[in-house]
Amino acid sequence: MTDDAEIPALVPDGAGHSFVLYGDACSGVPGAPHEATHRAVNAVVARLRPAPEFIVFPGDEIIGLTDDMDALRAQWRHWLDHEMAWLDRARCPVYHATGNHTTYSAESEAVFAEMLPHLPRNGPEGQAGLSYVVRRGDLVMVFVHTLDSGLGGEGHLDTGWVARALAEHDDARWKFVIGHHPALTVNGFAGAYARTIGPDYVEPFWRILRDAGVTAYLCSHILAFDVQAREGVLQITTAGAGTAHRMPEGIEYLHAVQVALDAGGMRYQVLDTEGAVRERLAWPLAGPDGWTPLVEGAQAAPISGPCDAAADPPRMMHLRLRGEVTPDAGPARQTLLAASDGAGWDPLWIGLTGASRRLTITLQPQAGRSPHYWFGPDLEGAFDLTLALHGGMGPGGILWRQGEGAWSSCVSAASWGLERLDWPATWHLGARPGGREPFRGTGLGIAHSGAGAA
Repeated sequence: MTDDAEIPALVPDGAGHSFVLYGDACSGVPGAPHEATHRAVNAVVARLRPAPEFIVFPGDEIIGLTDDMDALRAQWRHWLDHEMAWLDRARCPVYHATGNHTTYSAESEAVFAEMLPHLPRNGPEGQAGLSYVVRRGDLVMVFVHTLDSGLGGEGHLDTGWVARALAEHDDARWKFVIGHHPALTVNGFAGAYARTIGPDYVEPFWRILRDAGVTAYLCSHILAFDVQAREGVLQITTAGAGTAHRMPEGIEYLHAVQVALDAGGMRYQVLDTEGAVRERLAWPLAGPDGWTPLVEGAQAAPISGPCDAAADPPRMMHLRLRGEVTPDAGPARQTLLAASDGAGWDPLWIGLTGASRRLTITLQPQAGRSPHYWFGPDLEGAFDLTLALHGGMGPGGILWRQGEGAWSSCVSAASWGLERLDWPATWHLGARPGGREPFRGTGLGIAHSGAGAA
């Protein structure tokens, strides 16, 4: 693909919307390193055909973080008038969220609102141009200021206003909330009020999103692309618009996310600076299409090959786990399913760990390297739950639900997921090879569905 070749955009099937999401350029200074990296991402967005209806930029357009407000304005002017001069903003508006590089004080908050006068002034008192609502037909976007100086600064937000804004637009088919700071930890980068919103806000904030039927919380701040689900609501983190020097090499990459919405749901593709699709998702997930039970002991795996994150359609497997936990079995590891390559370790292991018998999944795609862990719910008594193993969702692609309930990603500190796995050739039900770490409950049954498309 040449540098000026058109990039096919995802388009709605019938009525819908198409937009681009990207953030964290930290640019605005002529000749600085981020100007070149941001230009490379912008060039990819400019090649999309059809072009997006609008752009969502969830913060940190410029490097900012200066007490000189004239210098801050100069950075904004350079970003708006030079770095984004390629974009016809009258045809394709850009909707911005506040960020820690742009709204780190009361004075910088005022500059943000001043430099972006096109943003609506319909937020809560004291946050004109900082928190606001955009309504585009059947789509509503609620932009929340996650650094409100009046509430305490970084990591603080007005959850009550978010709830009221969503309630006022309850009739919208599509609902998104946009802020700078993630609510859920990304790639293990924990740190309340600095890397995520404060812990006092997370539970009420997520409950508001869930109860309002929000599709996704869109954020940035952590230099990564990440998607994970909690109670059916996605958190999509994109911070690849130019700040390359602190990205984990070989794991994360500069990118923009192109999104399409229609009656079938939401689809996105993550594009790198070459215009190549690196990750993709269709949400809601397709459900299982019938179940095939596994047999006791060892058997040939029902799926083979790599879990390529860019595969179209992505590789996905559903597993239904049923059984009954024995209360006095103790805290030792218990195996539900071990997938072995025959070389002495299990690249995929699903089981119970600890006194709470917590659902635990480990991935160990490489011999001699420590496994990475994913955690689901604690299990007691009879259990019946479903796992979805999705090769295109990174660390968020190991999900669980009870019955027909909402999907939640298992909790993990990993920065990668099933995309590093080649499906092992042999699966073992109820114990690891050689009978090790057996399930100590009763009635274990595991069935699978799907070996390809999501």
